[in-house]
Amino acid sequence: MKNLLLLSLLFCFSNTIWAHGYVEVPNSRAYLCKLTANIDCGDIQYEPQSIEGAKGFPALGPEDGEIASAGISSFANLDVQNEKRWIKNIITNSQIMFNWRITARHKTTKWEYFITKSNWNPNQPLTRSQLVLEPFCQFHKVEFPNPVVEQHCKLPSENKGYHIVLAVWTIEDTPNAFYQVVDLDIK
Repeated sequence: MKNLLLLSLLFCFSNTIWAHGYVEVPNSRAYLCKLTANIDCGDIQYEPQSIEGAKGFPALGPEDGEIASAGISSFANLDVQNEKRWIKNIITNSQIMFNWRITARHKTTKWEYFITKSNWNPNQPLTRSQLVLEPFCQFHKVEFPNPVVEQHCKLPSENKGYHIVLAVWTIEDTPNAFYQVVDLDIK
């Protein structure tokens, strides 16, 4: 009986720790840390796929001011926010493609994309009050995603200049989701 319980716990734990992914296109903040384009990132440069927190954003999930790191203290450098801190992806078309690199497949509930408000303050911490809390793009119920997930979205037309997209990958059979912030310069 003990062996069965131990095996069950190990299976659940291993599914959780290996269900990881990050936004590769446009380059997320964490992925740019891995590429060493963003500097002074801390531990995230070694594991951009590991920004995992409670699912249910915006009602649940990471605390305000800790959204970029999902509240993981070893990734707290991602939460430093000012207009000049992060490399921005230049976007010249409102049609945008997001590619997630899935480092381990996991049953998926949905992907959602949130964007900062047109009047947000890029020199303040990223909070729910800085974001439009209705996703501008979402995809539901992809049972087990491929190693690269390509999703096409349309950015809101009122957003120009520096904005952040919060990409959320919600896992079906764990209490968690993966969070990625993408810094954009929308022309």
